[in-house]
Amino acid sequence: METRIELIQGDITKLKVDAIVNAANPSLLGGGGVDGAIHHAAGPGLLEVCQLLGGCKTGEAKITKGYKLPAQFVIHTVGPVWGVGDRNEEMLLANCYRKSLAQATVHDCKTVAFPNISTGIYHFPKELAAKIAIREVRNYLAVNSIPEKIIFVCFDAENFAIYQELLSQ
Repeated sequence: METRIELIQGDITKLKVDAIVNAANPSLLGGGGVDGAIHHAAGPGLLEVCQLLGGCKTGEAKITKGYKLPAQFVIHTVGPVWGVGDRNEEMLLANCYRKSLAQATVHDCKTVAFPNISTGIYHFPKELAAKIAIREVRNYLAVNSIPEKIIFVCFDAENFAIYQELLSQ
């Protein structure tokens, strides 16, 4: 199964995969971090279609075309803002991965790239977020043949090192 999981450090907007996952805000209208970078790289078509989607609830996922991105699709998921861990943040983050993977499967996305959801301005503890991400992806791949490959894309060295350590266990 681990041959189906890859780890890279880089820019998710540059990957030629079937789908990239956007760590979106609830409006789906762009923002900072990976969300802003994806909207910028995709061009105005992404914003236009996102305006019609009516936003997205935390822990849910919606899919759009990739527009000017090398990826065919963008799966938008809204991660939880970390409080003190008492507002179902862990369950909501797990749902982001499950719902995104379900969207990928329905749309026959064989390759899917995930950013580090909620670990930026939403302040989810990075190691805990990585553990949840890896667990949910491994569980999903254990019972589903699609996607064929999941790529964890870390923008920064800190997240990359955390994922590298956890994936080696």
